[in-house]
Amino acid sequence: MNSEKRPLEFYVLAIFFGLFVLFLYGPFSAIFILSFQGPDGGLTFPLNGVSLHWFVNLFQRQSVGDFGAAFQRSFILGLMVMVVTVVVALLAGLAFRRQFRGASIIFYATVASLVVPSIIISLGIGVLFQQLGLSPAWYSSAFGAHLTWTLPFGVLIMFAVFNRFSPSYEEAARDLGASSWQAFRHVVLPMIAPSLIGVALFGFTLSYDEFARTLMTSGSFNTLPLEIYGMTTNVTTPVLYALGTVTTGFSFSIILVFIAIGMFMRARRVAQGSDAGKGI
Repeated sequence: MNSEKRPLEFYVLAIFFGLFVLFLYGPFSAIFILSFQGPDGGLTFPLNGVSLHWFVNLFQRQSVGDFGAAFQRSFILGLMVMVVTVVVALLAGLAFRRQFRGASIIFYATVASLVVPSIIISLGIGVLFQQLGLSPAWYSSAFGAHLTWTLPFGVLIMFAVFNRFSPSYEEAARDLGASSWQAFRHVVLPMIAPSLIGVALFGFTLSYDEFARTLMTSGSFNTLPLEIYGMTTNVTTPVLYALGTVTTGFSFSIILVFIAIGMFMRARRVAQGSDAGKGI
């Protein structure tokens, strides 16, 4: 039995990927381990006992920081951004399936915010609100600032989806007597649903951990990234690591939930197709 010799490119890529994983998850591993320090533990190795003390302390009243309220604000803001991003990206994808006057200008105006430094956008929105006599807040100015970050990604994803989407499916539905809305509801929407889930995941996660565009626009109340940043200069206990472990675990949980929803919808669509095939 002859075994082919792996090319050099394979080993180079394997080493690069290994270093990438180490660089990505190595720091989190240290934070995860240090978050289980004993009550007398510090911010560095070695561990001084093992306990859940700092996780319990995290949910108690802190002399510095308000984790619960900051998490609630970030979660609500992420949901708001997610909903708007999905709706606008979907509508933009449907609209750009046809050529219309000014399409190029609208497209480039939408994605232009990706090349502008985030802190500049945050500063500009904050100054604009102050000039208009409005107080910046996480639910208004920060909400708009986050949309300048999430909408371009959502629009680009939906452009790619509809660029590969064949209109023959809708034409077949109309030939069978379906209206435009019925064709969209029963044909187009189920086919693009996994992509919409991806847009929703992008919108929520990009908003949930956004720092630069929130810095000048959140007003008097911090979101969770700003709260964590403030803790780094004031908190000298492993409670900061416990917070990092909890928030990272929450982020992974959100990703798993979206993946589960996508798998469920795909399995349901396959089952419906199988049932339809049996009925023919």
